[in-house]
Amino acid sequence: MEMLIIPLAAGGSALLALLLAFAYALNVNRAEPGTPKMVEIMIAIQTGARAFLKREYISVAIFMVAMAIVIGVLLDWGWPWGIVTYISGAILSALAGYIGMTIATRANARTAAAAQHGASKALPLAFRGGAVMGFSVAGLALLGLCAIYLLFVEWAEISDAFEVITAFGLGASTIALFSRVGGGIYTKAADVGADLVGKVEAGIPEDDPRNPATIADNVGDNVGDVAGMGADLFESYAGSIIAPMAFVAFAVSQSNSLFEELLLFPLAIAGVGMVFSMLGSFTVRTSNNITIEKLSRALHRGTNIALLGTVAGTFLLGYWLFEGSTQWQLPLAVVAGLVAGYLIGKVAEYWTSDHYSPVKQIAKQSETGPATTILSGISGGMISVAASVVLISIAIGVSYWVGDLALGDLIGSGGTTGGIYGIAIAAIGMLSTLGVIVAVDAYGPIADNAGGIAEMAEMPSEVREVTDSLDSLGNTTAAIAKGFAVGSAAITALALFAAFDQAITKAGGSLDLNITKVEVFIGLFAGAMLPFLFAALTISAVGRAANQMIEEVRRQFREIPGLREGAVGARPDSARCVDISTKASLKEMILPGGLAVVVPIVFGFISVNALGGFLAGALVSGFALAIFMSNSGGAWDNAKKYIEAGNHGGKGSEPHKAAVVGDTVGDPFKDTSGPSMNILIKVMTIVSLIFASAFI
Repeated sequence: MEMLIIPLAAGGSALLALLLAFAYALNVNRAEPGTPKMVEIMIAIQTGARAFLKREYISVAIFMVAMAIVIGVLLDWGWPWGIVTYISGAILSALAGYIGMTIATRANARTAAAAQHGASKALPLAFRGGAVMGFSVAGLALLGLCAIYLLFVEWAEISDAFEVITAFGLGASTIALFSRVGGGIYTKAADVGADLVGKVEAGIPEDDPRNPATIADNVGDNVGDVAGMGADLFESYAGSIIAPMAFVAFAVSQSNSLFEELLLFPLAIAGVGMVFSMLGSFTVRTSNNITIEKLSRALHRGTNIALLGTVAGTFLLGYWLFEGSTQWQLPLAVVAGLVAGYLIGKVAEYWTSDHYSPVKQIAKQSETGPATTILSGISGGMISVAASVVLISIAIGVSYWVGDLALGDLIGSGGTTGGIYGIAIAAIGMLSTLGVIVAVDAYGPIADNAGGIAEMAEMPSEVREVTDSLDSLGNTTAAIAKGFAVGSAAITALALFAAFDQAITKAGGSLDLNITKVEVFIGLFAGAMLPFLFAALTISAVGRAANQMIEEVRRQFREIPGLREGAVGARPDSARCVDISTKASLKEMILPGGLAVVVPIVFGFISVNALGGFLAGALVSGFALAIFMSNSGGAWDNAKKYIEAGNHGGKGSEPHKAAVVGDTVGDPFKDTSGPSMNILIKVMTIVSLIFASAFI
């Protein structure tokens, strides 16, 4: 009973995070929203974003009902508690995304208005808008898991409590998958259409009020990069906590003296990380005469303080919960994950920031046309995969070694179990500071929207310069957050895979991954293929939706008198473009989203060994593809912005047009397909874990 303090304290930290999110929301709402024109644009973005989320959630609800029926029919523990926790995970994930998006669509105009007084005023406001999302995501996820643990494990004491808890993760994954894919298709269809017709064909600035796709583009930033990203990281965070808990429940005897401590250690780490994330968020402040370097330091300061505080707190937890050398060895596994996540983020920063040579080289290659721009971006993204794979391999090796060293035979199953547990808690280490990580990430779309509103409201050029500097930094912070997300996805999927192995054994079966077995070999190839198929489906979906958008923008420029010239009274039909993106994204998200759930179930009923090979192949190729696509896309985007800052000919030059083409190719890479990979590999693994008993 004394261990009850951990879920109660972790739940308390989650409640504090939600209160902080509320306080930040009040702070944003009190800020001046700007001129009537800015308010009009802000309301148009809010309306489009809310309408899309409503229709998206209705579509996903239909899939959820079908999934809930499958859970109830195929699983002994599915009715009613599995269904309840599945729906709870989905609802909380959707709620976090909706809250974050609502505040983000209010913070955009206010950030643009604050930019009139300089970046020192605009940055904290945009960050606080992002922090609402960050602490809503982390707070609701941790609070939901603590409540479910207390209800089913401590109070109701149902026999299949830990299987029921895993269903919470599947519910979160369902929302995350469709939100990321649907939102990504929406935002990139609008962005590609706006860029190719507006900037390349018509030669008008980005976010020009004459462009009919501009409002849709700004709506897309919120439904894809805020709501979609929030649901993505909600699922990543919940999964990273569930994985070690499920592994302990399946692999360690409940009679073992360390069972309860090992089970609750992930919740304790999450609680400590939450507290230091909140403290870190208070330090994101700036002074006058701000530069982009100082902006970067201000944002990184909050992250770094959260990371260092969490490291110290984790070692204190180790000394409280464990004895002997285990006191420092298990926390070291957590730190290995946390450091790896930080370094993967730094790799992403190096390959996507215009302060470093890779992006400057892409900008230089733009002088010889779009082909060389694309080639240099592809090669840069591929090279970045090598560094990320080395880092994740080191993290896995170190966390396995210290887990084995710490637990050895103490948990009754040999050192292998201890090593896998070390890997599992390394994943929660990566995302322990999720609140501030998401805050820094969500800041980017708010800054991007602020720039769009400044352009459409025809504010002075100095304001746009401030918002552009904020936006450029936002592209880099987004790449860093994606590095954390995909790194944790790889380690979490490995831990879930180990739990799947134990669940198969518990159900009376066995998993043999000898690659000389033909079914395992076939599974490996099929798994390695699926991320490429998934990426192809999402990219082609963006292409089809963008084609409709391009034709509509061309039609309006052609048929609305004086629109291209900016004549008085000539207004674009932005609602038509919003409707095109909405319908296309909702239609196109069904097939790739359904594949992630259906294919593992089909493999599982054919052969669990084939399914094991399938999951292994998908994990490896999906991780590499996610890093490549996210970093290539971010590099192309910032190369374009580097040129727009006055380098290599500046805006309107031939190198700029080539860079816009590169950015257009990179848009679905970094904001649709790439970020969806980390959800894909975890969804397939958690589906396999949940249905393991049905396969046997």
